[in-house]
Amino acid sequence: MTLEALVAKACRTVTAFNRAVALVASALVVAMVAMICYEVVVRYAFDAPTVWAIELARLLLGPYFLLVGPYILHLGGHVNVDIFYARLPRRWAGAVDVLVIPIIIYFAVMLLIYSGPLAMAAYEAGETSTSAWNPVVWPAKFAMPAAVLLLLAQALVEWARAICRALGRDDPCPSPEPEERPS
Repeated sequence: MTLEALVAKACRTVTAFNRAVALVASALVVAMVAMICYEVVVRYAFDAPTVWAIELARLLLGPYFLLVGPYILHLGGHVNVDIFYARLPRRWAGAVDVLVIPIIIYFAVMLLIYSGPLAMAAYEAGETSTSAWNPVVWPAKFAMPAAVLLLLAQALVEWARAICRALGRDDPCPSPEPEERPS
């Protein structure tokens, strides 16, 4: 198996997994909207507000935001200064990515090093939110190291793709065109 074939297989595998995670995490938006609508109805129509709906929606927002990030990295959907980058030839853009993606990798490693123990401590202590509802928060806290691990894997395959582009080789795992992206 050639190096390019190995990179292509790794990229397809990591990206497919991250896409599936992003689609499942996107269902959290539907749940959050349903909870907030329920809260509005019971609060204003029946004068019976809940103690849990808004807090649960907040607890779901963090994992949603974090878990869709790795797939967005593959799509190139993060904030980017395109004023120069978009005008660069393909090889030069790949070279820029070869220099920039290690910053993402470093950031992901640091977040993983620090967020893992915090999530574990929250689990071991049975940490709660201290609100009137007082739910456990460790599941939301475990979303950080899980998402960062997925981001790290995606960044590594994106770096390999950038190296291929910088060397003038075909992109082993191109991002879908905007019209091919899931809506």
